[in-house]
Amino acid sequence: MKALAALLLPALLLAGCATQAPEPPAAPEAAPQAMACPAELPAGTRCLGGRDSAGAHVLIAMPANWSGVLVLHAHGGPLLGEPRPERAVEDLKRWAVMVKAGHAWAGSTFHQGGVAVRAAAEDTERLRRIFIEHVAKPRRTVLHGQSWGASVAAKGAEMFTGTPRARPYDAVLLTSGVLGGGTRSYDFRLDLRVIYQHLCRNHPRPDEPSYPLWMGLPEGSTMTQADLAVRTRECLGLGLPAAQRTPEQARRLKAIAALVRVPESSVQGHLNWGTFHFREIAQRRGGKPVFGNIGAVYAGSGDEALDREINASVPRYAADPEAVRAFAADTDLEGRIGVPVLSLHAVNDPVAFVELQHHFRGVMQRGGSGDRLVQVYTEHAEHSYLADALYVVAVQQLLAWAEGGAKPSPASMAAACDANCRLVGAFEPLPLERRVPARQRP
Repeated sequence: MKALAALLLPALLLAGCATQAPEPPAAPEAAPQAMACPAELPAGTRCLGGRDSAGAHVLIAMPANWSGVLVLHAHGGPLLGEPRPERAVEDLKRWAVMVKAGHAWAGSTFHQGGVAVRAAAEDTERLRRIFIEHVAKPRRTVLHGQSWGASVAAKGAEMFTGTPRARPYDAVLLTSGVLGGGTRSYDFRLDLRVIYQHLCRNHPRPDEPSYPLWMGLPEGSTMTQADLAVRTRECLGLGLPAAQRTPEQARRLKAIAALVRVPESSVQGHLNWGTFHFREIAQRRGGKPVFGNIGAVYAGSGDEALDREINASVPRYAADPEAVRAFAADTDLEGRIGVPVLSLHAVNDPVAFVELQHHFRGVMQRGGSGDRLVQVYTEHAEHSYLADALYVVAVQQLLAWAEGGAKPSPASMAAACDANCRLVGAFEPLPLERRVPARQRP
């Protein structure tokens, strides 16, 4: 705790007054109401919550000794179905370190579920206006996106900070980001679906109607995650201790993990995404395929005969150009961000491949914002949360950079951090195509 306390003081002493951008005309928003704070927050914190005009649940935490900094949070996921207020509470608990560092924190559940990046970015910006109108005017605002929320934050930064627009955010922090855009980040989950089906033959089962796997599930399906878990347990022994899996289950699981290049422990989660989120994406795009696998070559199972069999036998799908264009317009990034951006990513992230950072760097360079991006890596093998001190130092150094100071670097962050940060000094992620097979694209 002493090390963390030492990190908090500089954050509280950051000087300078940001120029407040003129607010665009917007519908009046109701004031959030006082509510009990989660126990994880420091004493004296004031919490406010409610729903915005679009229907998103919002939650704000104001520390007793406010630094003047607002951390505007875009959550990961995305969730499916109607938004629920508990999601914002869960995020605030996870990121309580921001409030402990003296910063205000504000998070939205977004007003709709599913893969809708622009809408989520607009929800996040609406929350910033609520904060300014009803709570306080921050001297600095850091837009923070975690996981899928990193794409929301990056998209929002493009939408609201690009010249000649006003700049409501002073800096952007992206952590464990899914930053390949929708058209590049999820291809491997279609690969997982076709390989799993070839080896397991139970999603769908032989006595169930067949359907193209890019659609996730057929119309009218009532399958739940629990139902899918029954099938993966049957075929792969997922949910069982490794010692209780049959040799055939272990063989299939090892082959799938190697071919798709994910940890065995992540197979269920990615298969869930490639089922239920893929259904939502297909429905949103009028039942047209966004993902394809024509030309993808699958290799690495350790059994060359199996590799050949899979490549010769799995179904091949072509993405629909119109659906891809619409999906890209909502989810892909253009690399035009007018403020400093700091991206933190674990080298061994089991959910968002670190190779996505290579793609994001290229996007930022092509969009003219390469010099406003710093990418820092850690040795963690985690996705959802890395280390308290790492986030405190990241905000601290990002704000200093936004105020005219030096760019953050692995060395500068390591000097201010503790051992839990596990920073990597020199690391360059490989191209995304080295992790996910290249394929034909419209």
